[in-house]
Amino acid sequence: MPQPTPSPGAAPEASTAPEAPTAPATPAAPKALAGVLVADFSRVLAGPLAAVTLADLGADVIKVERPGDGDDTRSWGPPFAPGGTAAYFDAANRSKRGLALDLADPTDAAAARELARRADVLIENFRPGALARYGLDPATTLAAHPGLVHCSITGFGSGAGAHLPGYDFVVQAVGGLMSITGEPGGAPLKAGVALVDVLTAKDAATAVLAALRHRDRTGQGQHVEVNLLSSLLGSLVNQASGQLATGRDPGPMGNRHPSIAPYETLACRDGEPLAVAVGNDRQFRALAHALGAPELADDERFARNQDRVRHRTELVKELEERLAADTPAAWTERLTAASVPCGPVNTVGEALRLAERLGLEPVVPVGADRIPQVRSPLRLSATPVAAPHAPPALDEHGEPLRAWLSGPPDAPLPPLRDS
Repeated sequence: MPQPTPSPGAAPEASTAPEAPTAPATPAAPKALAGVLVADFSRVLAGPLAAVTLADLGADVIKVERPGDGDDTRSWGPPFAPGGTAAYFDAANRSKRGLALDLADPTDAAAARELARRADVLIENFRPGALARYGLDPATTLAAHPGLVHCSITGFGSGAGAHLPGYDFVVQAVGGLMSITGEPGGAPLKAGVALVDVLTAKDAATAVLAALRHRDRTGQGQHVEVNLLSSLLGSLVNQASGQLATGRDPGPMGNRHPSIAPYETLACRDGEPLAVAVGNDRQFRALAHALGAPELADDERFARNQDRVRHRTELVKELEERLAADTPAAWTERLTAASVPCGPVNTVGEALRLAERLGLEPVVPVGADRIPQVRSPLRLSATPVAAPHAPPALDEHGEPLRAWLSGPPDAPLPPLRDS
């Protein structure tokens, strides 16, 4: 762009202005878990995702995998990343160092035990008792390192269900979630994502943080246990509470809510769905006015939420007759202006673009030719989450890590480098 012309008679700028001082470097913001070392011996999703949460908060995470194939999810595709690893793996393994160890090999098992002695947190999802042969079971690791937080993730606990393999899909089935998902009279359906694994990961991260807080106060570590079935049951909230209150099992209701109406998808022009979530009578009155039918709010069938639930079929008919006049996008704009919670049924791509328009910056790059990551949902004003690094290739950091583990226990951890 054109540069400003000096005023007539002005001396050259370099001779009249002192050299600008170099600005001091801005110190990096502290991370909440800076200095915490996590040994991630887990595989697939719940454990790795819990470790990712700790990495986002600033912990150093070393992902330990078996040589050759690594984590099962490296091959769970398509789709695959440009380097050949499945996108599934990338979703739960950013910002980790990669180390391949064969626990059946005495040298590698010794390195794994040394890692456990140096770690603040160990996360694993082996079947209960399976790690004892390698000296990596909770009793042995805590005896060698009393300050360790050893987190075990199982499918069905360490008691009578210890022998059962824990897979999200199976737990969705036996844990009751599939029985309340889908349309009435239709086939039971799972959620569209491995929801039980995700919920268990969040429970595991919460428990680990509580255990670290306890260790800060007392110096004492502990064994943390979470399991998929308990995490699912804890997430059934009102549905489980209703069963306990009445003894009756809830069933599938499609997109409808068992206790609120209208709280479901409603058909607009050409049958396109609009999600409407009316949580109280004031919002229903606003909806009725926005639809040009204020009389609905005074109809004794619809005046109160309990009445609307009781007369849901008639209510939906009245609402959809009016919504048929326009598209979900048009109704979203109109109803949102009236403070009625609603929105179109977006695809995943549309959801990411919505978050971008709202300034939430949902996607963050992690390097050239790498799949971008969905940004951590955590926002901390004083200790922001760490900028993510690309997920590691199998054993990507193995050489420096093995050298570190064979050296002095107080040696600093090798710096993380991207591939």
